[in-house]
Amino acid sequence: MNLHEHQSKGLFARYAIPVPDGRVAATAAEAGAAARALGTHRWVVKAQMHAGGRGKAGGVVVAETPEAVAQAAGRLLGTRLVTKQTGPEGLPVASVLVEAPTAAARELYLSLLVDRGSRRVLIMASPAGGMDIEEVAATTPERIHSARVDPAAGLQPYQCRRLGFGLGLDGEQMKLFQQMLFALYRLFLDCDAGLVEINPLVVTPEGRLLALDAKINLDDNALYRHPDLLALRDASQEDPREAAARAHDLNYITLDGTIGCMVNGAGLAMATMDLVQLHGGRPANFLDVGGGTTPARVAEAFKLILSDPKVRAVLVNIFGGIVRCDLIAEGIIAAIREVGIAVPVVVRLEGTNAPEGLRLLEASGLALQTAADLTEAAEKVVAAAA
Repeated sequence: MNLHEHQSKGLFARYAIPVPDGRVAATAAEAGAAARALGTHRWVVKAQMHAGGRGKAGGVVVAETPEAVAQAAGRLLGTRLVTKQTGPEGLPVASVLVEAPTAAARELYLSLLVDRGSRRVLIMASPAGGMDIEEVAATTPERIHSARVDPAAGLQPYQCRRLGFGLGLDGEQMKLFQQMLFALYRLFLDCDAGLVEINPLVVTPEGRLLALDAKINLDDNALYRHPDLLALRDASQEDPREAAARAHDLNYITLDGTIGCMVNGAGLAMATMDLVQLHGGRPANFLDVGGGTTPARVAEAFKLILSDPKVRAVLVNIFGGIVRCDLIAEGIIAAIREVGIAVPVVVRLEGTNAPEGLRLLEASGLALQTAADLTEAAEKVVAAAA
């Protein structure tokens, strides 16, 4: 789950991580009032959305008067801002963050994330802040410095110093950087985060460190432990199909292909998408209906898949280990009759009661294709989508 910038900075402030003075506003009038309350002579108006690249897309505006702040907010609020991270459909802007401007002598990059390969928290830092870190990694990888934190030992002072030297910090800045890094690490663990990023982390002309931007991604699987953080979820920033899937305990991710996939088990779903791609097709989604699949969940899964107008064919690939294939077949038949599917459907059943399930599908009178194995199923659905 992603947080908005103002929500992330609220968490930063809770952990004594320095951030600029700012206020969030949901209307133009609130934005103007926020500017007056901040009491400076210039302000930055920042669209709040779950995507980067806002500045280049016109989502960050500098205003000289409270009236100009209100006008800038009015232009942003209620729109869908398109950035290089959103795709052509963009994301809605329902609030803006009004901040006092910050003078920056230097712009740095700092992030903490889970490195699954080493099973460690990975800290990345670079003196090339304010830029796309992927571009820095590709063109000047020597400018990225990293440290992996042993979970038993925790973050060590020498790791902070090594990263600080890589950033070119002086003695007093090194002390501030170490305090900030320890606070970020506590936040990361306390909130079960998957990513905490500051880009840019600025060094002010006075030598202070300030988190000018903030991005936090939380582990969905741990949100049950954090009801206060779960309350910060903004469903308007998420794919509506993914939000609907979550309500039915389905694991769904929208992709850009034309073949809908319904599979039980994450590993089998990945293999299914690989086979579809191998045979010349493109998956329209990742959909894991889970090991304890029921006919009702199958029906909801079909509705999700068919709500995507790009879908030209559907592949159902079920392995009956815990679940019985004949029950799944009944669910498929009921779902097709309820939803009224107008695209080809290919079904592959294997495992417990698979022969009974296939017989039910054949006797249903529905225009279904069945396959004996996954390769045959992939070939049939790719041909049907074409």
